[in-house]
Amino acid sequence: MKYLIFSDVHSNLEALQAVEFYARSRKIDAYIFLGDLVGYNASPNECIQHIQKLTPIFMVRGNHDKAVSGQEPLQSFNPIAAAAIIWTRDTISTQNKLFLMGLKKGPQEINKEITICHGAPYDEDYYIFGPFDAVEAFYHFSTKLCFFGHTHLPRIYIKRNNMVEEILIEKDKFQLKIEKEARYLINPGSLGQPRDRNPKLSFVIYNTTTNKITFHRLSYNLSQTQSRILQAGLPSALADRLALGI
Repeated sequence: MKYLIFSDVHSNLEALQAVEFYARSRKIDAYIFLGDLVGYNASPNECIQHIQKLTPIFMVRGNHDKAVSGQEPLQSFNPIAAAAIIWTRDTISTQNKLFLMGLKKGPQEINKEITICHGAPYDEDYYIFGPFDAVEAFYHFSTKLCFFGHTHLPRIYIKRNNMVEEILIEKDKFQLKIEKEARYLINPGSLGQPRDRNPKLSFVIYNTTTNKITFHRLSYNLSQTQSRILQAGLPSALADRLALGI
C-alpha cells in the first residue's frame, strides 16, 4: 500500500495542485493530511474543495484550522499570521468553515501501525523541534510510526534501544528503510510554506510493501501563489518568504 503524507498546506492552491498532479501517475492508495489546511496564503476555499477530492484520506486539524473556524483565539499568533487568519475568516464560505470545524483533533491512530497528529502526540499545538522534544513524544503513542507536522521542517526521529536519533532532510529526495526493531516520528515538511530555506514543497510517500519512506521536494507555480497573496491584500511578507523558504 502507498500512502502520500503531507502537512501545512496553508491555502497554497498551486502547491496542492502540483502534488495532485504528481499523485495521478503514482498509484497512491490513500492520503494522510496532518493539519493546517488554511492560513497565510490566499486560496482557502479552493484548497478545502481540492483536499476533499483526495480519497481515501485521513486528516487531523491544525492550529490555523482551529483559529479560522473560531475554535482557538488569536492571542497565540504573531501579527502577520493573525492578519491572515482574520482575512481567511472573512473569505471562506460557511460550508467550508463547517468543514474545518469538523476536522478531528490529533492524535489519531489510523491503523495498528500509524498514528497521526499535527504538533505532538501529547499536545496538538506543541512544536517538536529536536531530539529532546522527540524523546517525550515517543512515550505518548504506541504504534511503530507517528507522522506529525506543525514545524514545516522535514525531519525523522528514530528510537532504538531507548536512544533517539534525529535526521535532517536536506536533499530533494531522501529514502529511509524502516527497521523492524525501531520506532519513528516523521515530519514530511510543509506543502504550502516550507521553512528549511528550500522553497520547494515537501511531502513523503510511505510504501508498506517495500517498507520504505521517501521524502520528495517539488517545484510549483510559486509566482502565482505570490500574486494571489498580493492581490488579496495580505501582508507582502507572506509572499516574500515563500521564495526564500523561511
